[in-house]
Amino acid sequence: MMTITRREFLSSSLLTLGCAYAAGNSFAPPAPFGALPSTQQLRWQRMETNAFLHFTVNTFTDKEWGDGDEDPKIFNPVGFDADEIVLALKAGGMKGAILTCKHHDGFCLWPTKTTNHSVLYSSWRGGKGDVMMDMATAASQHNMKFGVYLSPWDRSNAQYGTPDYITIYRAQLRELLTGYGPLFEVWHDGANGGDGFYGGARAKRTIDKNTYYDWPRTWEMIRGMQPNAVIFSDVGPDVRWVGNERGIAGDPCWATFDPVGEDGGPASPGNVRTTESNSGQRHASKWLPAECDVSIRPGWFWHAAENAKVKTPAQLASLYYQSVGRGATLLLNVPPNRDGLLSAEDIASLKGFGAYLKGTFAHNLAAHAKTDATHVRGNDKLYGPAHLLDGLPDTYWATDDDVTSADVTFDLGRAVKFQVIRLQEAISLGQRIDAFTVERWQGDSWVPVASSTSIGPRRLIRLDAPIIATRLRLRITQASASPALREFAVFSEAAPG
Repeated sequence: MMTITRREFLSSSLLTLGCAYAAGNSFAPPAPFGALPSTQQLRWQRMETNAFLHFTVNTFTDKEWGDGDEDPKIFNPVGFDADEIVLALKAGGMKGAILTCKHHDGFCLWPTKTTNHSVLYSSWRGGKGDVMMDMATAASQHNMKFGVYLSPWDRSNAQYGTPDYITIYRAQLRELLTGYGPLFEVWHDGANGGDGFYGGARAKRTIDKNTYYDWPRTWEMIRGMQPNAVIFSDVGPDVRWVGNERGIAGDPCWATFDPVGEDGGPASPGNVRTTESNSGQRHASKWLPAECDVSIRPGWFWHAAENAKVKTPAQLASLYYQSVGRGATLLLNVPPNRDGLLSAEDIASLKGFGAYLKGTFAHNLAAHAKTDATHVRGNDKLYGPAHLLDGLPDTYWATDDDVTSADVTFDLGRAVKFQVIRLQEAISLGQRIDAFTVERWQGDSWVPVASSTSIGPRRLIRLDAPIIATRLRLRITQASASPALREFAVFSEAAPG
C-alpha cells in the first residue's frame, strides 16, 4: 500500500500554500488525520468517470464467458478504429479507459509470446494486429488515460492451477506494463478457477484463492514497472471493488477500509466480505476507495440482442450520483461490437450523458458569494471560507484543532435556482467530516435543505426538485478531526440528453 508520509504531506502543503507557513507568516496547517491517500490515489480519485472495454472472442461467439477452446481465427473486427472509440468515450465524459486485454477465455488482445490463443493467430489484419497498441496510442493522442485488465483465471492455458502458470501470468503482465507506455490503473478481478478447456484437458480446476496467485509479489512487480498506476482488486491494494456490478456505492461510502475474508480470516481477490466493501469502514487503517463497475448494457460483452437495452443518459446520470456522488469512481463498461466499434446506441447514450455532465457542472452558482464562517483556523485568511469557492484543488477552509463543528454562510447576492450541491474535503489531510447539513434562509429562519454523512473526495446531493435561495448555510455537525473542506458548490441541473 502506498502512503504519504507526514514529511511528504507537509512539504506538499507548504508548497501549495506559497510557503507562507514556512516563512512564519501563517498558522500551521491541520495535522493529517487517519489513513491518507497516496499521490496516485489522489490523481485517480479526481478522474471520477472511466470506461471499461470488454472485447474478445466472446464478442464473436455471443458469450459472456468463453470456454478457452475458441478458434483464434474467429476474432476479426474488420472495422476496428481505436480513435473513434476513444473520441466517443471522451464525449461521454470518460477520463480514462481500461481494456480487457485477456478475459477468462485466455484470448490475448496483443501479440503475446506466452500463448497461441491471441490476435497473432487471428484472421484480423492477417495476424499482425495489436488491439492494445492501437488503444494505448489513441488514448495518448486524445489525452485520455489508459489502463489494463488481465484476468488471473485462464480457461485456455494448460498450465492453469500449477506454479508454472503464475510465471506465465507475470510474463503477460510484464509485456503489457513495459510495451505500451504509462498506465493509470491495473485491474484484477476475483475469478478463481472452475471448468475450462485447459489445453484440451476439459477439466475443473480449483486453486487456493488466498495463496495460489501470490498477489503481493505480483503487485510489487507492477509497482516497479508502472509506479504511477493504481492497482485494483477486491482488496486493493489501492482501489477496492464496491461489492456489486450495478455501479452503486453504499451511502455512506467511506474511503477507508480493512478488508476481511468471507470466513473472517485474511482477505484476497475473490475472498472478501462484499457487504462491507460497499460502504467501507469509518476509521479503518487503509485508504482504499471504491470503484463502481457497471455495464451500459445488460451484459459485459456486446450482443446484438441487447442493442435496444442500452442504458439511457438519464439512467447513467442516476448511476453517477450513486457512485461518484458518494465519493467513489464510476467505471462504465462500453463494449465494442463485431466491427470493432462502439454501436450507435451506445454512442448516443454516451453523448447525452456527457452533455448532461457539461451542462450541469459548468458553473458553480455560488462562486461569487460572500462567505462568513463561525470559525477559521488561527483566524488566518489562508484557511478562510473564501477558499471553498476559489476552484483550486489544494486550498481549503479549516478550523482550529479543537473545533469539530462549525458553520459557513454564503450570501449569494441574488436569488439562485439550483438542484445539485457538491462538497469536497481536502482528502490529502484524511477523511475528517462525519456529518453535515445544508440550509437556506427562508422568511426569517434557516430551513434544512439536505443532510448527509461522508464527504471525502466528493459528495453530490441531487435534490428532488429545484429550489431558490439567496442565502445558504453549511453546517458541519460532526467531525472526527477539525474540518478541512476544499469546495462548496451549487448547480442548476441540465436535462439528460
